[in-house]
Amino acid sequence: MGVFTEAYQSKKTDLDHVLKMIQPNEVIVTGMCCMEAQSFLSELHTISDRVKNVQVYTCLNMKEYAFYRQPGFESSFMNNSWFHSAGIRKSLKEGILNSTYVPNNLHEAGANLLSLGDPDLYIGMVSPMDEHGFFSLSLSVTYEKDVIEKAKTVIVEVNPNAPRTHGDTQIHISDIDYLYEVDYPIPTLPDTPPSDIEKGIAHHIAGLIPDGSTLQIGIGGIPNAVSKLLLDKREIGIHTEMFTESMIDLFEAGVITNRKKTLWPGKAICTFALGSKKMYDFVDDNPGVWLLRGKYVNDPYVICRNKNMVSVNTALMVDLTGQVCSEGLGTTHYSGAGGQLDTHRGASMSEGGKGIIALESATRKGESKIVPIFKPGSPVTVPRHDLDWVVTEYGAVRLRGKPVNQRAELLIGIAHPDHKERLRKEAQEYGII
Repeated sequence: MGVFTEAYQSKKTDLDHVLKMIQPNEVIVTGMCCMEAQSFLSELHTISDRVKNVQVYTCLNMKEYAFYRQPGFESSFMNNSWFHSAGIRKSLKEGILNSTYVPNNLHEAGANLLSLGDPDLYIGMVSPMDEHGFFSLSLSVTYEKDVIEKAKTVIVEVNPNAPRTHGDTQIHISDIDYLYEVDYPIPTLPDTPPSDIEKGIAHHIAGLIPDGSTLQIGIGGIPNAVSKLLLDKREIGIHTEMFTESMIDLFEAGVITNRKKTLWPGKAICTFALGSKKMYDFVDDNPGVWLLRGKYVNDPYVICRNKNMVSVNTALMVDLTGQVCSEGLGTTHYSGAGGQLDTHRGASMSEGGKGIIALESATRKGESKIVPIFKPGSPVTVPRHDLDWVVTEYGAVRLRGKPVNQRAELLIGIAHPDHKERLRKEAQEYGII
């Protein structure tokens, strides 16, 4: 038995023991998205009778957990979410009020948390240990490694289904206090086919992406549609917050080569990955895909070191002066800022770069997404002084550097035809034009 195997066995425990360790008023941080500690979070509510005010930090939960999803646990747990998921939204709508939002730019999320003090516990998923005593943080190193280095206790769920990824994802057995073994599938994200409207938006975006660009692109119908329209491009690179399903076809078609990148040439850089089993197999032991810490990957001053950097993000609303709302409508919080402002700023600062905000011109109910003013309480995700390009199915306009009256005219020009007359009238009433 090797020294690392002995250390592994000495730190091996079970979930019941881990749950008994939790004390009132502790601060717990779990891994992001599909790297969250599913077994632990699924059973956390079972200790509600003996703990109070346990603060749990999560980000984009892939499952729904009873400790915040079911009533009765409000005094025991508070779920502090960096990015809301569907389960959190449903809980809040139903009046289960032990979830709240933590405002953040993704590259600062970990540092902001650690500025409040060292967390009591980090718990997340890892891949099995290799012969050198290293585990892999697998599909996210957004804030995980920063927290691991400061947490008073580090516990991991060792899952044989977690891919081993390259980059800054390694964690040694000597840095772990306790571990236990699990075996459940890694959560996946459905590959959403784009609608005709999303295809129209993507057509305009693809025209803004020249050969040799480096891309940051998100998830959903619009990014998927954009990727399908890039098959005739050449020498595309990737520096993105999230590695997505839509990138695989571009790799396999020879479109993504990463050769022309001015930062990390030859490597696709990301800070987390979310997609299908096919995508997880693609990044597993792939030296061409590197996961690095979010405080680096999403730092605008790092992003802008890529020449011809193009960032594509989506939004819920844009007002006529150029403010972007992507997190909520009125006082109803929907998701989070994530890395939208990080990547938009970085791309806009890049030599030859473009920060693109994409949205359908109208909701499914026919309401305009380009509005004179936001509903009271709506958060501003990208301030108007940062906004670069806006794209709808009716066109693409560059607002950077332009005065408010010109911005309003340009945005009305790409609004849904049913709303242009009203938008112009209201813009005049508000003194915008």
